[in-house]
Amino acid sequence: MAILPKPSLVLLTVLCLANPLAAQTIPSGAAIDAKVRGVMAQAGAKGMAVAVVDHGKVSYVHAYGIRNAKGDALTTDTVMYGASLTKTVFAYTVMQLVDQGRMNLDTPIEADLDQPLPSYGHDPFSPGKYAPYDELANDPRWKKITPRMCLDHSTGFGNLWFFEPDQKLHIHFDPGTRFSYSGEGFVLLQFVIEHGRKEQGLALDVGDLTHANFARLGMMRTSLTWREGQDPDVADGWNDHGQPQPHSRRSKVRAAGSMNTTISDMAKFTAALVRGDGLTPASRAELTRPSLHITTRTQFPLFQPDLPVSEQRKDLSAGLGVIVFDGPQGHGFYKGGHDSQTANSMVCIEKSQRCVLILSNDVRSEAGFADLVHFILGDTGVPYDWEYGDYAGKS
Repeated sequence: MAILPKPSLVLLTVLCLANPLAAQTIPSGAAIDAKVRGVMAQAGAKGMAVAVVDHGKVSYVHAYGIRNAKGDALTTDTVMYGASLTKTVFAYTVMQLVDQGRMNLDTPIEADLDQPLPSYGHDPFSPGKYAPYDELANDPRWKKITPRMCLDHSTGFGNLWFFEPDQKLHIHFDPGTRFSYSGEGFVLLQFVIEHGRKEQGLALDVGDLTHANFARLGMMRTSLTWREGQDPDVADGWNDHGQPQPHSRRSKVRAAGSMNTTISDMAKFTAALVRGDGLTPASRAELTRPSLHITTRTQFPLFQPDLPVSEQRKDLSAGLGVIVFDGPQGHGFYKGGHDSQTANSMVCIEKSQRCVLILSNDVRSEAGFADLVHFILGDTGVPYDWEYGDYAGKS
């Protein structure tokens, strides 16, 4: 006699088939451990830390491998370089200023400054802290730039001014018309917040603003500047040739990417972000609303031509400090963070409030991120093929 499934199992199967947004069960900690170790072995990576958020709560945090060439263990409290995950933290902070009425996303930055932007020039006492804005004196298009454009990578700037062939600041296309990855836009918005009009509640220190959020969330080992001598447990890294590299010690607050954090701390921020803690519902929704459709084959190199409309991914857009997409489990967002020795990734699904956060001090581990996220969350549709393409560069 055939054994029929229990009614509860039949019902569960029917519901899952009827609901394409149903998420898979998060694997056990032991299964995640085995998968991460396999990814690391295949990539030859030395260190990786992983956190999982389930229904808006941190459910798993673990670190693997070593943090330096001496072989010291990488732990969940090891300070790691956050790289461009800093951009998401900064966007969250900007939306708090929007909630407070200090900033409007769609008002040109010209209204927030006491002087025209080109008159500020370049701070000779802080090389690299801000861009040489005086070089925009003959390009009035800077007046079109808004905070939204800074956060959705549509200012027209390159990634950073000192990456330009002539090391000058340029606007490459009309602001707001297309996506092109730009840390320079985030630096500009930081400048506006720190040098803006006091009478409208600006002239604020971005380091202080982010520190207040870190303290509120219990992120005690996270900072936007290097804290000399305060963090003995720090991760160095390995480049794509497997060569050891020292930790990136950023002495100045840079909204584009100066954060140091730990997997334990950043997991708390990721959970708060997906829940919407600290923001009004309207501002939280604005962060992950499609702000600007992305039309290129890959994220890098910059200034690619648009794909034919039939080949563009219709659901792929810039949010504010994140990239947003729609996949088999519904609307999601993600952000990466990279340099020559760092590979980070944060992927979240809105409906289930599930996220995977990966911090690695070995850039080679990046090759296994898509497989690892799929193993933990199932098929999400996260656009890793667009992010990485054939590029392994800076962000």
